[in-house]
Amino acid sequence: MNDIANRFASKVFNLSTMRQRLPKDTYREMLRCINEGKRLDLSVANIVANAMKDWAIEQGATHFTHWFQPMTGITAEKHDGFISPSGDGGVIMEFSGKELVRGESDASSFPSGGLRSTFEARGYTAWDPTSFAFIKDTVLYIPTAFCSYGGEALDMKTPLLRSMEAIERQARRVLTLFGHENVTPVTTVGSEQEYFLIDQSVVNAREDLLLCGRTLLGAKPPKGQELDDHYYGVIKPRVQAFMQELNDELWQLGILAKTEHNEAAPAQHELAPIFTTANISVDHNQLTMELMQKVAHRHGMVCLLHEKPFEGVNGSGKHNNWSIATSTGVNLLDPGTTPFENAQFLLFLCAVIQAVDDYQDLLRISVATAGNDHRLGGNEAPPAIISMFLGDELTEVLEAIEHEAAYGGRDKEQMKIGVHVLPRFPKDSTDRNRTSPFAFTGNKFEFRSPGSSQSIAKPNIVLNTAVAESLRQFADALEGAEDFQQTLHDLIRDTIVAHKRILFNGNGYDASWVTEAERRGLMNLRTTPEALAHLLDAKNVALFERHGVFSAAELRSRYEILLESYVKVIRIEAQTMIDMVRRDVLPAVSTFSAQLCRNAEAKAAVAGVACGYEKSCCREISCMTDQIYAICCTLGEAIHHADAAEDTLERAMRYKDDVVRAMQALRDACDACEAMTPKGVWPYPSYTDILFSVK
Repeated sequence: MNDIANRFASKVFNLSTMRQRLPKDTYREMLRCINEGKRLDLSVANIVANAMKDWAIEQGATHFTHWFQPMTGITAEKHDGFISPSGDGGVIMEFSGKELVRGESDASSFPSGGLRSTFEARGYTAWDPTSFAFIKDTVLYIPTAFCSYGGEALDMKTPLLRSMEAIERQARRVLTLFGHENVTPVTTVGSEQEYFLIDQSVVNAREDLLLCGRTLLGAKPPKGQELDDHYYGVIKPRVQAFMQELNDELWQLGILAKTEHNEAAPAQHELAPIFTTANISVDHNQLTMELMQKVAHRHGMVCLLHEKPFEGVNGSGKHNNWSIATSTGVNLLDPGTTPFENAQFLLFLCAVIQAVDDYQDLLRISVATAGNDHRLGGNEAPPAIISMFLGDELTEVLEAIEHEAAYGGRDKEQMKIGVHVLPRFPKDSTDRNRTSPFAFTGNKFEFRSPGSSQSIAKPNIVLNTAVAESLRQFADALEGAEDFQQTLHDLIRDTIVAHKRILFNGNGYDASWVTEAERRGLMNLRTTPEALAHLLDAKNVALFERHGVFSAAELRSRYEILLESYVKVIRIEAQTMIDMVRRDVLPAVSTFSAQLCRNAEAKAAVAGVACGYEKSCCREISCMTDQIYAICCTLGEAIHHADAAEDTLERAMRYKDDVVRAMQALRDACDACEAMTPKGVWPYPSYTDILFSVK
């Protein structure tokens, strides 16, 4: 750790390494491939592959893998050795351009949502040169896209790359109208990652944490986060050692881990990186989650990435900070200082406003998971209603444009795009709104709804595509306009008028917001099944097809996969809960109540006392035991009834309505029973044991 600058990205085959190891002509070809999307000739790919292999072997690598992101939400890999037989009984180390550019993987066991039959097993991986290869352990990892034999996208990366191309095409059209003809627009992302660290021993003692990543039972501890003493508090030595090792691992992989601190709940923490392109940011976040879990294990801890591991304290999110910039380093969501820059900024701002309003359902769908349903809408995360926060100053500017009135901030002239000088906004020109799902924070938007365990590919696919559609409409209206300035002014004003309902600077936790949002016509999709029911709406299918991000078949496959994933997660949790209650909880409390009865009889016989505690407690626990058993039976019946539904959406709805409700009732009964049961009798570590296990 003493030489961070030299260790940073030391395990990455990045541009700096390529410049050192590739012939100049080959390096220039690689730059064109990365920056312009040009295909590499096989002869050039062979040179790159050989240089990559030599570098990897010098770093201790023995194998390579095409690293991809199937629709499981996690990554996948198959390792192949560099060795090839030499013909004389020995081996040589080889890696060809063909092996670099394309691989083949068995695709039959990955989710496909009906895109292919089980017997149609062939899948292909294709090198993504825009995300650099890296070494982890003794393996060279090559980031790739993953598709079927018929060319359908079977992964997260392919549609993400398509969405990036879509917004690049449309943003380029708009920038050309403002005189910027030789710049490449690119979306940038920085994803803040929240997580819990708990001791491995307590995880090993709890079936729910082992199988589900969250506690299905657990009475509230006497102390949680009420004192706010953990938030930004002193980091415990064991956690600090974990963070130090994690940073070293991330930095060697070129991941710009920047900020670390304690979060609001006991045992909760956060890591935040510096911005990079959306594609690389998605890859880096997947690596970050993987390394968090590996490094935690080395320190005798478990990293929990579930959105709601514990009831009664905050869950974990993943704030997706999104912006759009140019290859020259200009942030298109920075207000700027000149009238023309201001107009350009306002147009891009309006593109985002329109996109969020038109596709609020898709943004909600992009963060819809069984785990995130526990978090959204609580006083710890944004509500399920999608809205935008702009802050008072920028809101006043838009209102002045809408009413063609004087802006009262710094200049009293009438508000007219391209004439009035919009004041430059400092990055902290407004307070933050932690209750807003989608907040403007000076030169970017912070989408606060994604869950901590999910891939950020999904929200960024939706954001890129939806904003691309707004920009397409704007470019169509402006190209060839007789009076560009007037058309631009009218376009921005009309967009504000049409979509201002999505703007809300108030308290998203207030109950009145639900009523107000309904009055505005905003959608309140409280749960995953309710949200996914809108994925295949005609306007959404048309959006993705128009921009070449998803075909109708690819989108339907996602619909089936997401619904089935929801059902599987809830089913596993429900069956785990039944297992815990039947095998551990009921026997434990039954044995305890029987012991109370024996104690009461013995004390009454010897001392002649009333035994009020024993009798009262035995009576109450016996009633609770019967209640727990009855609810457990009801939960089993609810699972059977839900599984009987033939339609995928209906099955998910039954799990949402019947199974989840029965699980909550069973939890409430068990938690009440735990509160009356001695610590040595209750079969699992308590919340106090878990949340305060790491010293």
